Amino acid sequence: MLLSRYFLPVLKESPRDATIVSHQYMLRAGMIKQSSAGIYSWLPLGFKVLKRIEQIVHEEQARAGHIAIQMPTIQSADLWRESGRYDAYGDELLRIKDRHDNDMLFTPTAEELVTDIFRSHVASYKSLPLTLYQIQWKFRDERRPRFGVMRGREFYMKDGYNFDLTKEDALHAYNRHLVSYLRTYERMGLQAIPMRADSGPIGGDDTHEFLVLADTGESEVFYDSAVTDLTFGDRDIDYSDVEQCAGVMQEFTELYARTDETHDADLFAAVPEDRQRTARGIEVGQIFYFGTKYSEAMGATVQGPDGKPTPVHMGSHGIGVSRLLGAIIEASHDDKGIIWPEGVTPFHAGIVNLKQGDEDADAACNALYEQLTNAGLEPLYDDRNERAGGKFATMDLIGLPWRITVGPRGLKNGVVELTSRKTGTSEELTPEAAVAKIVEIYAAHGIGK
Repeated sequence: MLLSRYFLPVLKESPRDATIVSHQYMLRAGMIKQSSAGIYSWLPLGFKVLKRIEQIVHEEQARAGHIAIQMPTIQSADLWRESGRYDAYGDELLRIKDRHDNDMLFTPTAEELVTDIFRSHVASYKSLPLTLYQIQWKFRDERRPRFGVMRGREFYMKDGYNFDLTKEDALHAYNRHLVSYLRTYERMGLQAIPMRADSGPIGGDDTHEFLVLADTGESEVFYDSAVTDLTFGDRDIDYSDVEQCAGVMQEFTELYARTDETHDADLFAAVPEDRQRTARGIEVGQIFYFGTKYSEAMGATVQGPDGKPTPVHMGSHGIGVSRLLGAIIEASHDDKGIIWPEGVTPFHAGIVNLKQGDEDADAACNALYEQLTNAGLEPLYDDRNERAGGKFATMDLIGLPWRITVGPRGLKNGVVELTSRKTGTSEELTPEAAVAKIVEIYAAHGIGK
């Protein structure tokens, strides 16, 4: 993409109502624009990152054997009356009426709707296990929406629902989701720690939330530092293997990790003192097992092996796709702007022409652009007639992981400058070597041809 032809409405100053870094940088980098309190339009740069995150979620859900569907954003209140949640959910539920005076609601979550789909089409235990999921816009009428996309009213979320014959099968689904979420966050360059949590209005006795450590987190986190050494992206995990998935859960159970809501001071004291850590955490996902709460209330049964109707055991699993943008920025930025991890960056490299209009510089930039594109990558070429300082400031603000700087002086020596946004280090390489290095880096992330 040529920056001169792209819609990137960057701001020099942060709006006064933006109080945290992610909100400030998303506004300044032209990623979002507020429509009303807690509701945003997603501009091209923000929309690209949103879709990068969504794609990773889809790929990891498919790897775990989960099946994508799409449910409506508007639901009938009658389904929620069946489950007993319509009156119990509270003021965050946006209740509306259609022109025929029917009670409707804007979806905050979809346990009732997916249970209705299941009971209408699945009759036998032989169709189990089954996990359905969607990535869809949701709405919760927050009393005080704030912090940009971190606590908005409208948000983009992956919500999944498993249906199993027994509690044991459902707990395997729970553990399988925990593993798939850990892989998902790692691919986004995040260290997310699963912690025992409160189930809230969704219900159930077993639930873990996933928190990214950041100074602006809403929860205080108490954890064993060894938990941050666990990685899963390079493990050959068979999601159908009950023992393997349970083993991952056990790894975290043995390493104490709790939020302030479920903190056990005595248990934390048992952690070796040199490994005791406290920090702030941002919630980016949660998994639940709630048994037959919804299936019994809504008549979602299957014919069991004994021929008798059996309520299915269920769980739900959410990832805040739009919230993740804010969490990634909170965890990865400096005083110049965003620092995108390679897995979610909107463009894979920036090309800066120090002397637009110079025949050699223009030709070199065009060649770099073509070579990166042919390698299956998306470069952003700053071809504007702007001063070098302004171009560098824009690239630092939008946070592309790699920048290639091209100027007449370097070209006379046959080199360009390759700069890492994360470390700030630069090296002079031939144009071919710079492209080769970028291609190799992204190939390690499974990106490119």
